[in-house]
Amino acid sequence: MIKIGMLISDRYEILEKIGTGGMSDVYKAKDHKLNRFVAVKVLKQEFSENANFVSKFRVEAQAAAGLMHPNIVNVYDVGQEEGVHFIVMELVEGITLKKYIEKKARLSVKEAISIAIQVSMGIEAAHNNHIIHRDIKPQNIIISKDGKVKVTDFGIAKAATSNTITSNVMGSVHYTSPEQARGGYSDEKSDIYSLGITFFEMLTGRVPFNGETTVAIAIKHIQEEMPSPREFVSEIPVSVERIVLKCCQKSPDRRYQSMSELIRDLKYALMNPDDDFVTLEDPDEAGATKAVNDSDVARIKRQSSRRESLEDSVSLRTERDVLREAAKKEAQNRQQSGQRRPRPQKQGRYYEGYEENYDDYNDDQDSDPKMEKITTILAVVAAVLIGLIVIFLIAKTLGVFDPSDDNDTKTEESSKDFVTMIDVVGKNYDDVKKELIDMGLTPEPEYEENYDYEAGIVIRSSVDGGSSVEKGSNVVLTVSLGENVDETGVEVPDVVGLTEAEAVSTLVGKGFTISKTEGYDEYIAAGSIYKQSPDGGTKVPAGTSVSVFISKGPETSKVSVPNLLSQDEETAMALLAENGLELGNVTEVNYEDPAYEGLVCNQSYAPGTYLDAGTKVDISISIGPIQSTYKFTDTITAPTTAEDPNFRLGTMVTVTMTAEDGTVLLSTQTSSFPIAEQNITGIKSPGGTLLFQYVNQGESSVITNEDGTTVTVEGQTEEKEIKRSVTFVAE
Repeated sequence: MIKIGMLISDRYEILEKIGTGGMSDVYKAKDHKLNRFVAVKVLKQEFSENANFVSKFRVEAQAAAGLMHPNIVNVYDVGQEEGVHFIVMELVEGITLKKYIEKKARLSVKEAISIAIQVSMGIEAAHNNHIIHRDIKPQNIIISKDGKVKVTDFGIAKAATSNTITSNVMGSVHYTSPEQARGGYSDEKSDIYSLGITFFEMLTGRVPFNGETTVAIAIKHIQEEMPSPREFVSEIPVSVERIVLKCCQKSPDRRYQSMSELIRDLKYALMNPDDDFVTLEDPDEAGATKAVNDSDVARIKRQSSRRESLEDSVSLRTERDVLREAAKKEAQNRQQSGQRRPRPQKQGRYYEGYEENYDDYNDDQDSDPKMEKITTILAVVAAVLIGLIVIFLIAKTLGVFDPSDDNDTKTEESSKDFVTMIDVVGKNYDDVKKELIDMGLTPEPEYEENYDYEAGIVIRSSVDGGSSVEKGSNVVLTVSLGENVDETGVEVPDVVGLTEAEAVSTLVGKGFTISKTEGYDEYIAAGSIYKQSPDGGTKVPAGTSVSVFISKGPETSKVSVPNLLSQDEETAMALLAENGLELGNVTEVNYEDPAYEGLVCNQSYAPGTYLDAGTKVDISISIGPIQSTYKFTDTITAPTTAEDPNFRLGTMVTVTMTAEDGTVLLSTQTSSFPIAEQNITGIKSPGGTLLFQYVNQGESSVITNEDGTTVTVEGQTEEKEIKRSVTFVAE
């Protein structure tokens, strides 16, 4: 059993319980070895006793521990102590995407896309490491206080089998893919389906399929048509609608085939939401039986012929190049000797096409001489016209027709600085890189296996030697990896998303050298890697130079949204102005956390989102939790004997009723009790006080003097205050 204050593995001190799920409980703990706070996820007892589950769970958790990505909750440690199995993870202060959606009802399109991109990038990193999540849902996505989106619970769903996991435990049936619902094989495209459902919920505030039982919901995933999010929110752009529908196709083959494809479309949709660029295959149209007419038959034959020709040209391209060169030389020899080309013999498939060309050649030789003459004249006339047009364009460019154009052209050209590209093919990349950088150019390497060039030698360049190229331009250099790299090479680690320091440490630790280049990227934070070459997972010779591209953040046209939460309205306005944004609508709302009263509790764009300068950001100011109200409906009785044994009926009394928050609910004077039933509503406190204020008059006495006369002496007066507690009734 886990108890607060206990020490696990002589290292992790359990501080408090911060969450619970179907399979595990989560505790905040302090790592005394590294002096940092962590989250410790502890498997529940029913799963800890299943050896098969524990074995799979440990394997998957250890695999997830190897993932390092800014959009993944990092796993630090895996272990067990006295039958308790636990995972030590990064502690992320924030809320789950599920709670965030519930708070906002639904997210804006831009915010939903931004979150989906970050989630996709985290999942892509896992897929690149051959780890499938299998339980993507808003409950497993955390939005930190600084606006970073992180995916958690990698590997646990895979460890769970049908023998150990019930629908109540997984709680994921709303997001499960059709193949998972059938109990079949699931892969990366299952995660894409679940992410599509999550994207749907972000946009609409609801899940697409619901039902009374988990089985009913699972059947809907398998059988029912996916509803369009535009049915619930009409302003959703068509491109976003089609991205959701493509993610959630019943057949995995019709979905996005990789996270990189999905990220590409999401980024494009963020910038161009109204473009209809997503292709969806209609399953009814694709599977329907179609009648084929004569023209269709002819078209199919032509396509088949082209395919066969293409296959021949690919499989025999080396032979064709040799034969073409031989044919060319033979034709030159015949032309010099005045001989006519002989008809070649068929030699296999390749010469079938060659024979057809030969027949076309004979047809040309037998054509009408008059027609040839006319054709020649027309060709000459066309050449003359084209020449005149070219001369005119050149003259206009040189300013012959407009001197002002000449000045403008010269000014524009003089403002640019050009250099002459050097010959780089066959040279060592490291040497070429230094020369190009000294020239003011940016070398960008790409790598491929090559048998003709040794490793590290430049095979080709995107800019030919001798060409004029503007300074600052990128020059793509294709560099040889040598032979048999898959057998002898070292796998390049994936460092995209890591900070510069993390990337350098990782690559140097594997024996690679580093080449750094800076550039803008809208989605990768400044100082982190947004691209690398060679790509992660590629095998290259040991010691190869790996180029990393360090993000400088978005270009200046985009600005980052600051974190406005827990700020007052004036401070929020100042922060937005400092970042080039404007304050939009300000609304007052009830918010459950009393610490936020009078402060920003919600903002329309998540912190860290990049927007166009001048965009208006709406905020919500908390007016505190939803207030319960109470009522008082009762009579008020006179002070009792227990409260004051000297109280006399008929005494004038001031009666005051005050709520706990200081509100005066009743103030009256009376000598007649009980006071008639009061009906006071809208009281904001559950209790209060009744105050009775009056003067007690003592009894008078008669004194007899010595001479027999009497004197009446009035009794003493006493001011009294009596307090009586009152409990109000909830309305």
